[in-house]
Amino acid sequence: MAPPVSAERSLELRRNLEAVLAGVNEAAVACGRTSGEVTLVAVSKFHPAQDVRALAGFGQMDFGESYVQEALAKREELQDLDLRWHFIGRLQTNKARHVAGSFSLVHSVDSLKLAQTLHKRAQALQTVQEVLLQVNLAGEGQKAGAAADEARRLAQEVRGLDSLALRGLMLLPPLVDEPEQARPWFAALRELRDSLERELGVRLPHLSMGMTGDFRQAIAEGATIVRIGTRIFGERAY
Repeated sequence: MAPPVSAERSLELRRNLEAVLAGVNEAAVACGRTSGEVTLVAVSKFHPAQDVRALAGFGQMDFGESYVQEALAKREELQDLDLRWHFIGRLQTNKARHVAGSFSLVHSVDSLKLAQTLHKRAQALQTVQEVLLQVNLAGEGQKAGAAADEARRLAQEVRGLDSLALRGLMLLPPLVDEPEQARPWFAALRELRDSLERELGVRLPHLSMGMTGDFRQAIAEGATIVRIGTRIFGERAY
């Protein structure tokens, strides 16, 4: 086990976490919600396990990772902690077997082939993997995610895979100059989720949207999960 973080780093992480939690609470209250309706996922990719351990000591239990190998190594090092790991990155089908059963929630399912691979692995493990569908509403070619119409078809297919539990949608909006410019994309994801609930006759409780720069706008539009890294951990060392 690696040595704990320094007292200075521990204080920095605690102050950052407290500031973000206060911001989440303020954003929720401002739109008539409560902070209990929003889960903060601390995006820990490229940050050491010691930082995660320190934050867990301050009560942060949800962490997001984007790279399978890094995520599994960190999960192994921190197995003594009761953490909830979220896979939030682009997931290749050939790596999906390592993800099923290892994460509380997979945010980035965007194809039937990927869903089927996760299902088969979860089935072999005799578990049910909770997933979100990643939606690419802007049709950006460089980003993963299903288009809105594809997401509708995919949702129907995933509902038929009994080792997967569809829990909602995830979005990475286009890059914008001002956070308010992201708001229409968040609203559109909420509207898509609501229509899917009506079509499928099931509740899809989660909207994973909003990051360091635009989480307030995402919460105002109904986010139940926000993914924040830089404001908590500081800049990443790539």
